[in-house]
Amino acid sequence: MFADRFHVSHRPWLVAALFLAVGLAPGAARATPEIQTWQAPGGARVLFVAAPEIPMVDVRVVFDAGSARDGDRSGLASLTAAMLTQGAGDWNADALAERLENVGAKLDAGADRDMTSVVMRSLTREPVLETAVETLATVLTAPTFAPADLERIRENRLVALRQDQESPKTVGQKALYRAIFGDHPYAADPAGTAESIAAMTREDLTDFHARYYRGANAVVAIVGALDRAAAEALAARIVAGLPSGERPPTLPAVTELTDGTLEAIPFTSSQTTVLAGQPGMRRGDSDYFPLYVGNHILGGSGLVSILMNEIREKRGLSYSTYSYFLPLAQPGPFLMGLQTKNAQADQARAVLLETLKRFIDQGPSAQELIAAKKNITGGFPLRIASNGDIVQYLAVIGFYGLPLDYLDRFTSRIEAITVEQIHDAFARRVHPDRLAIVTVGNNSAQASAVSDAGE
Repeated sequence: MFADRFHVSHRPWLVAALFLAVGLAPGAARATPEIQTWQAPGGARVLFVAAPEIPMVDVRVVFDAGSARDGDRSGLASLTAAMLTQGAGDWNADALAERLENVGAKLDAGADRDMTSVVMRSLTREPVLETAVETLATVLTAPTFAPADLERIRENRLVALRQDQESPKTVGQKALYRAIFGDHPYAADPAGTAESIAAMTREDLTDFHARYYRGANAVVAIVGALDRAAAEALAARIVAGLPSGERPPTLPAVTELTDGTLEAIPFTSSQTTVLAGQPGMRRGDSDYFPLYVGNHILGGSGLVSILMNEIREKRGLSYSTYSYFLPLAQPGPFLMGLQTKNAQADQARAVLLETLKRFIDQGPSAQELIAAKKNITGGFPLRIASNGDIVQYLAVIGFYGLPLDYLDRFTSRIEAITVEQIHDAFARRVHPDRLAIVTVGNNSAQASAVSDAGE
């Protein structure tokens, strides 16, 4: 969601420090981080990990203000987030960019279906940190939503939405979410539609900001070269200007699909995109680890997955195929997909579904499970190797109310998963006869797909 880059000035000390911030210094080792937590004034929950290795601090402030809160104004959350860095307080977009450029800090914002995230990265030396924190606090509490900037961002968004229409995969993904979630807020694309973005007013953005950018609706994640007292002061400074407020109501429950569906979308292309999905699991789900490990074997482990073996290696039907769960506050989707030649679309779709059914019926082999565990646990240290990685985990833990020992217990919970647990979880939670399927491609291939689905 966020570009992982820095605004780097020409100063050599700054370039060196920022280079080190990408990861740990050579030869350094990092154990599972110790997470401290408290409540800031105004109600924000703070999670903090001290990381003294480099003189940097990463901050991620998240609000329960994702696109699921858009209501009838699709794209409102993401447009509001996009406008945060276009002007705040007495600074216009250029002045904000110059402030950050002068101190080599990074500031960005974006929204997904569950949350809006505002991220900052800065050196801890002064006056760099003071400038970065002042800028972040002002962006959070006093965005200007200047009309001229809104029109510029609106035009950029409309261009991006037109470009989306030229991508068969994006067209298919948007249609698939609508098919999976129906009238649930998760059905709408966070970017909105051309019609909704064109109709958005400045008042819509200011009202959304006033409603959801509140202390009690915020989680502040901090990782950096600070002690506890400095982290407490930093968090308090960041959210001091936010009204306390309260968290919004829980999102409505996601309804399970009762039947399978097929939507064939004509698209002039030499390839057909085949996507399939249904509601999957939520964050903190009791079946999370069996489903996670099982999917790693099925389609989440790249070239060594079962789907890749059946579809690419054995049959040469697609260069790449995948499956994954996307857990959200309410059950997010379980998704599968591939792209193939138009003439092979029916066969590829059939193999995709047959492979899923066989995996559900039989489960993984003991050897497949052993290999998956080694792959997941062996790669886990790299997933928490940098401050930027850890601060993202902290935000997820805080936002979704996961236990503070989540990272500590991750590898042991992976190691404890059995073939029987995976078989049981997939049999209960994944239903091939209830999949929503979307195909995007050549008309003749689509007609054939619709005919097959009706048999």
